[in-house]
Amino acid sequence: MELDDAHLRELLEIAKKASINSFAPFSNFPVGATLLTSNGKIFAGCNVENSSYGLSICAERVAVFKAISEGERDFLALAIFAPIIATPCGACLQVLSQFVRSPNDFLIISSDKEGNVEKWTLSQLFPLPFTF
Repeated sequence: MELDDAHLRELLEIAKKASINSFAPFSNFPVGATLLTSNGKIFAGCNVENSSYGLSICAERVAVFKAISEGERDFLALAIFAPIIATPCGACLQVLSQFVRSPNDFLIISSDKEGNVEKWTLSQLFPLPFTF
């Protein structure tokens, strides 16, 4: 599947819509994420905070875990929408690294409320993942 600008805009729009469901009363930083699989399925997630901070979960991992729970294991791209340009945290990057065929080809795009967009590959953001 080729990722053209139309696909990227669609992923970002779905991430933006997902951010509306965010539960972020502590950080006040709502995030939405969408994950695109190699067969074209899209899984969305939002961040969910908890008063016991360690129990909170990022939007990116929600999207990944939803995809995995539906049997998906081959991912092409991740889109993020947040108030400002944001990258996935280290935990999210580690989780992604377990399910990406080629970190050099896996695209991460981020958009903010002003419409700015930035792009990276997984290997640019997370060059040395933990592996067995």
